[in-house]
Amino acid sequence: MAAVPGQRLYWLPTARDFRRSLAELDALRMDRSFWDGAIALAQHNLDLVQTIQLDRLIRSNAGAADSRPQAARFVRLAILATSTTSHLQPGIRIGCLRRGVNVDIYEPGFGQYRHAIADLGSEFWAFRPDVVLVALDAHHVSRGHSALGDRSAAEERLNHSLNELKRLCGTIRERLPCRIILQTALPIIPALLGANEHRLPNSPRQMILSWNEALRDLAEQEGFDLITPDQYAAWQGWGCWFDPALWHKAKQEISPLVGPFYGDLVGRVLGAQSGASSKCLVLDLDNTLWGGVIGDDGPNGLVLGAGSAAGEAFCAFQRYLSNLGERGVILAVCSKNDEANATAVFEHHPEMVLRLKDIACFCANWNDKATNIRSIASTLNIGLDSIVFADDNPAEREWVRSRLPSVRVPELPADPAHFAQCLSDSGYFEAVVVTADDLGKAGQYQANEERANAASAATDMDAFLAELRMELIWGPFDDINRPRVVQLINKTNQFNLTTQRCSDQEVSAFERDPRCLGLHFRLLDRFGDNGIISVVMARADGDETLVLENWLMSCRVLGRRVERAVLAVVATEARSRGYRTIVGKFRPTERNQMVREHYRSLGFACVAEDASGATTWCFDVDSFADLPVPIDITERKTEWMSAQSTLA
Repeated sequence: MAAVPGQRLYWLPTARDFRRSLAELDALRMDRSFWDGAIALAQHNLDLVQTIQLDRLIRSNAGAADSRPQAARFVRLAILATSTTSHLQPGIRIGCLRRGVNVDIYEPGFGQYRHAIADLGSEFWAFRPDVVLVALDAHHVSRGHSALGDRSAAEERLNHSLNELKRLCGTIRERLPCRIILQTALPIIPALLGANEHRLPNSPRQMILSWNEALRDLAEQEGFDLITPDQYAAWQGWGCWFDPALWHKAKQEISPLVGPFYGDLVGRVLGAQSGASSKCLVLDLDNTLWGGVIGDDGPNGLVLGAGSAAGEAFCAFQRYLSNLGERGVILAVCSKNDEANATAVFEHHPEMVLRLKDIACFCANWNDKATNIRSIASTLNIGLDSIVFADDNPAEREWVRSRLPSVRVPELPADPAHFAQCLSDSGYFEAVVVTADDLGKAGQYQANEERANAASAATDMDAFLAELRMELIWGPFDDINRPRVVQLINKTNQFNLTTQRCSDQEVSAFERDPRCLGLHFRLLDRFGDNGIISVVMARADGDETLVLENWLMSCRVLGRRVERAVLAVVATEARSRGYRTIVGKFRPTERNQMVREHYRSLGFACVAEDASGATTWCFDVDSFADLPVPIDITERKTEWMSAQSTLA
């Protein structure tokens, strides 16, 4: 199957009997399982009508049983647009729910976005959005432009429009700690010169093309995120995205037919902002990474590499996977195969692009694939909801979906030539930032395997930890490390005491507040650099008390007593600032039960517990004595900062 038009979410499975599923969901209106059913139904390839029907049912259930899905993250989204976008709201809500985000949407009246910002008493400011989507349409961007004028005049007009947009976004940022998303415009105005339209820099169409490039630069400079319908429309065809008749009738720049796809684009960016992107791609082998079955055909009988269209397609797919791995996606293998036969292909086949060093966890045996994926998640210490499973076999895909509903399982096309595009279109690995730690992710997990092997061979854990030669380097929040700090805050679920999410702007404001203490911690050992693995956010309560609003740590370093070393730094910093008491907070979630007794294990005393299980703990700074840890603790130096900045 080729990459299909944008009206369809072709990487998702088709709902076999949507009407029946909707009726069954309707019967659960007053039941707490309603939201689980709604999220499950949203994971299907829904067309426009089905999307509207599901959205209508969900909205009618607001306030019944639970008004919000417990597992979803709630986001207030304001849309400031110059075209009509109300018809896109159902697709946005379902696209967000598909990514674990429950979104509430506000839009000012048509053409009123400037007034909504200028009036401090408007509904926009009362709504207090977490995210603002600014969508200026092509006709608005190119208004007043003609083909006359030279390149300098075109640049002057473009800069004027960009400065207006920057002032608008600046006003919002001054008053709200929100994230801003810019939307590129569809270059839908016909060309005047044809293929050489760039020679008319003032033409309306060329203005739109220049605007979109400038938006990408602006987003990079200002830390905005992007929605890029121009990119998808160029790939899928303008007819999918824009209907001139609907523009003239209703000022709809984006066609209703593409609403589900557009909503998914918004949902994946909001999900990425909330840390909900997938981390790991688990791969089948036979007829997924190569053509043929290694156990039957042998290495010489595999279809892979030059000489056939299919062989070249499998190599192209592997190159895409290799690039994903370099970008920070963890690659793993789950195959029903003899392990020796499977690994031999990676080690010896001359046409293989991927090698064993690229695979963080290799699982080849005769167990069912759901069992093996659970094992992979446990080995890598990640949640099942962080995993995408790619398999050419429809039966295996359905088996994993039925046993592991939180694992994402794309419907791979029949032709391997379209595998890479399918994974890309699915948006499961959407990211809004790439940190230096992301780029070193593959090496970190390979080093983790070496550590695990060393630990399993050790008979004395204390001796093993000492042999790791660990060094914990700590420092305050800063511009250089903020992207990774924000990423950890929004992605970490298990070792996370309060699961308090923060935007880049909120972390930046935290840095500047003299009453706040924000610290990040990087762990190195003899196997390599684990990257930034822990974050502590604390705020003064009076002159003598420091409250730990959040404490989180990557599960990759559990069992190495790092939390003791972190407490030593926090206690020392608290004492130097005159605080006598540290108060810790624990707020339970479905995922963080492992740290319920975290504070008790470090010597804190529980002083309060409420009906939800949230607890408050106290620690006397004056009586603190360093806990024994096999870790050298080093405050980050300026030279180290500069070196890391250069590496990043």
